[in-house]
Amino acid sequence: MAKPLSILFVTSEIYPYAKESGIGDFAYSYSLAMRELGHDIRVMTPKYGNVSERKNKIHEINRLRDIPISIGEQSFPATVKSSSLSNPRYKVQAYITTNYEFFDSRKGIYHNLADWKLFEDNFDRFLYFSRSVVETCLILGWFPDIIHCNDWHTAIIPAYLKLLFPNKFKKTRTVLTIHNLQGHPAVPISEFSNTGLPKDYISSFKHKNMLNLFKAGLIYSNFVTTVSPSYAKILLTDKEYTNGLNSVFKEYNSKFKGILNGIEQFTWNPSYDYYIHSKFDGNTQDFKYNNKVELCNKVGLEFDPKKPIFAIISKLDNSKGIGLLLETIPEIIRKDFQLVILGLGDAEIQKQLEKLAKKYSKKIKVIFSMDEALAHQIEAGSDFFLLPAANEPFGLNMLYSLAYGSIPIVCYSGGFVDTAIDIDESQENGNSIVFKNYNVEDFANAFKRAFNLYADKNKLYDLIERNMSKNYSWQNSALQYDEIYRNIMKEQNA
Repeated sequence: MAKPLSILFVTSEIYPYAKESGIGDFAYSYSLAMRELGHDIRVMTPKYGNVSERKNKIHEINRLRDIPISIGEQSFPATVKSSSLSNPRYKVQAYITTNYEFFDSRKGIYHNLADWKLFEDNFDRFLYFSRSVVETCLILGWFPDIIHCNDWHTAIIPAYLKLLFPNKFKKTRTVLTIHNLQGHPAVPISEFSNTGLPKDYISSFKHKNMLNLFKAGLIYSNFVTTVSPSYAKILLTDKEYTNGLNSVFKEYNSKFKGILNGIEQFTWNPSYDYYIHSKFDGNTQDFKYNNKVELCNKVGLEFDPKKPIFAIISKLDNSKGIGLLLETIPEIIRKDFQLVILGLGDAEIQKQLEKLAKKYSKKIKVIFSMDEALAHQIEAGSDFFLLPAANEPFGLNMLYSLAYGSIPIVCYSGGFVDTAIDIDESQENGNSIVFKNYNVEDFANAFKRAFNLYADKNKLYDLIERNMSKNYSWQNSALQYDEIYRNIMKEQNA
């Protein structure tokens, strides 16, 4: 049996502490999947203002108090605390970076929850967190085999290790997973001085006269992954989408790969899920019926088994296709259906959704929050799940919907290309209603196909049962990451 590796998995968010995007679920499920493979994996994440230390059993570590962390010419103390996350079988230790100014004073992760505007100092906040990761390893004298970084927030860590502490971390290898290339903030190149790195290396961070941490991550990481093979293809080939960074991806293509995500085997499992009203016991129709009744009760809709419930759980902005949904609703509003929308996002889009929900109060319910329990109940109680984003890197809700018997309605793009199979194109393997053109006509037609499917209960439940019977776990993908880890360790020792 191969020797277990020591891994530090670094992330800006992780369930159950804090979650605003798919990174939070990815980080939780991935770290437990690696633990299941036998690795000594620990995670590190910031503590935001809405994270309860008491509830999450977060406690201090004496030698990790008041660590001085420099951002530019200023120094701010960080106290790193300890906790753990778990499922019924495995436990993973967590290191939690705390600082009042950057994290504890704010309830949002990246956005001000009052107006959904990005914090203006996000670049400095996550520089600070990244430095705290390096300092924690130095103080503990723990130099893990692998430090696995996630998205732009921690993409600078490989550069810190190679450029500032090459001897200390000479046996440590780094992996960067890119979740959403377009999430990187606009950072002037003048901000490079805040990184604390020598000016000689500024070209590694410079892209189109701006500072880009993804570029540095590509250069200094030992391997780079992204969340689906199709999204990897976009990053390699689409000059417009990547703002020209595709040329850097091409340059480092030999150490770049797209790997599909999986879902956590207990947290998102309809047979065990403690968030949902009725667990799945093998009877699909009862499972869907009982949870649909509960969903209607929770959101204030009148239960009517003749009406399909469509649902979407999303960041409410145009990148997720919410603008397209708003344009399409007038085309289908005369049909008998109900719609549940859960999420937070762009203030103007929230106003439009609020107006729509007021006008059609018996049909449409909008809940402006990030309610984990309700998200699970929506997946269990809805009949169809809307995924209209034009370039979604992956979309874990695709897998959740398949596992919980909510039929995905998907724009055939991005990471969905790897998972969505149209039911009319394959009777044996079809799992979704797919529309290929990002426009109102095609999206409205997808709704019409859903109405027809809902009317044919035998076909509907055959599809639901087939979708729910499949394995969406990390089993295969975790082994791909394990192989990457071991290969780059061999390169290190060659």
